[in-house]
Amino acid sequence: MIGALARATFSLLAGSSLLKKAASRYGLRRTGGIARRFVAGETVAEAIAAVRQLEARGLLATIDLLGESVTSSEQAVAAAREYVALIETAAAAGIASRSLSVKLTQIGLAVDRATAIDNLRRIVDAGVEPGFFVRVDMEGSAWTENTLDTVETLWSIGYRNVGVAIQAALRRSPADVERLNALGMSIRLVKGAYREPRGVAHRRREDVERAFAELMETLLVGGHRPAIATHDPRLIERTRQLADARGIARDAFEFELLYGIRRDLQHSLVRDGYQVRVYLPYGTEWYPYFMRRLGERPANVAFVLKSLVSEESVP
Repeated sequence: MIGALARATFSLLAGSSLLKKAASRYGLRRTGGIARRFVAGETVAEAIAAVRQLEARGLLATIDLLGESVTSSEQAVAAAREYVALIETAAAAGIASRSLSVKLTQIGLAVDRATAIDNLRRIVDAGVEPGFFVRVDMEGSAWTENTLDTVETLWSIGYRNVGVAIQAALRRSPADVERLNALGMSIRLVKGAYREPRGVAHRRREDVERAFAELMETLLVGGHRPAIATHDPRLIERTRQLADARGIARDAFEFELLYGIRRDLQHSLVRDGYQVRVYLPYGTEWYPYFMRRLGERPANVAFVLKSLVSEESVP
């Protein structure tokens, strides 16, 4: 109950332009800024530097350029160009982590599906030669079908460096996983962070966890290099046990965790021989993402309050 209230509260705060302006004073302007635990920085250079630090510890990354849902084709094209530039810069930097995460509303899905398809194709096409994989994030349920249709359109014309995220909380997800597994597409499995109607999604934590575990098994057994994205130690242990019992190689799937969260878990999984990828966000539009991270876990709030006290003492 408390967790749900916290998520709802911070979701509302995420939309506050006044708080966003105030937060920019502290957020990423100094090395110890309050948001740097969860956001790599505002620039491509900062993101690449953070990727290098992760890779030095045996981790991989998927880079996410944070952005708002756009309502014009001009904004959508501009966002797609930023992603193409990111690919070019990251490739030139020589990082091993050749993976991006993209939200379709950021590149035009709210304008129309054709705009999103064109812009996603620009990004995916730019990633082919340097070997970048593009993972399409799943947003609220209102966008689910159009998101899947868009990704499947690129798949149908021959692109294989594209995949999608599926939310375990959505009641439709078992059918969607079956649909994508049949194509041979890689899936990132997440619990789902959006508050949806009861008829659309599971609302009780235990129901979401059960759905996640069932889909995880489907993906490990019949999927294609799935990413199991969770910080839940019980679900991670269940994944490990199933993989061992079925003789599934540890490099046949990967765990995915958020930047700055459960770093101890990231490193222990790497030590045990698993491939671990960190979802690494950067960009000037960091505030809404940051607030959602605070709402997910009370310990995150305590961390930020401690950082604020330290920040005030810096001359």
